[in-house]
Amino acid sequence: MPDAATDLIADARRRLTGVPRERLGVRSEGRRLLGFGRASRILPVGDAWHLGVLLIADDEVFATGEVLRARAEAVRGYTAEAQRARSERAAAASRGGFAEGEPVHLDWSPIDLDAVDAGGASGPLARTDGVVTVSFAAGARMPLAAYLDDRIALLP
Repeated sequence: MPDAATDLIADARRRLTGVPRERLGVRSEGRRLLGFGRASRILPVGDAWHLGVLLIADDEVFATGEVLRARAEAVRGYTAEAQRARSERAAAASRGGFAEGEPVHLDWSPIDLDAVDAGGASGPLARTDGVVTVSFAAGARMPLAAYLDDRIALLP
């Protein structure tokens, strides 16, 4: 298949060699130790290149979920509960071992490239009229090859 998702991603990995990666994290709920509660943490579980709606790891591809920056816990005033929750997640990443200001990817989900190559869809990728496309920016679609070219060109 000339426009196979697996081939396009393999080529992207080759082109990304030497480009810094960002780490993936998973939530670890606090547990009780000697009767005291322990704060939740976000623990590092791997790394990947971040290309917009895609996270490309060595052997897998993921759809991007939430992206935040780790930061130390501090007392802050918030006007919205969503801001408070996001700040708590950033502090959980710091407690889990992420460096201050380091990007952290949460709630990412695996993409099945074989399903896409077989004519189906997985995450933001789909095969439409024989072309692998990616959905981004409120449902806009473009060919995956062009999307990867654009995103790789933006990297340092």
